[in-house]
Amino acid sequence: MQLSDLAKHSKINVGIKQSIKSLSLDRALSVFIAEDADQAILQKVIELANSKSVEIVYVKTMKELGRACNIDVGAATAVIEK
Repeated sequence: MQLSDLAKHSKINVGIKQSIKSLSLDRALSVFIAEDADQAILQKVIELANSKSVEIVYVKTMKELGRACNIDVGAATAVIEK
């Protein structure tokens, strides 16, 4: 998956809480993580994604990830759902 794939999907969840929820319910296809987000906050998302064998795609900045999700603010994480 690439960042450009994010905008093509209709089922996306943006943010830490929504990403954790999608991963916990086994709905996540791919997880996008901003490299400049606080690593302590991202740890649970990364651990869940690894335990569920969900692809992790790293994005340079939160601003770039937010733009790809069609929102006006930065995003730490986003999930494409199955």
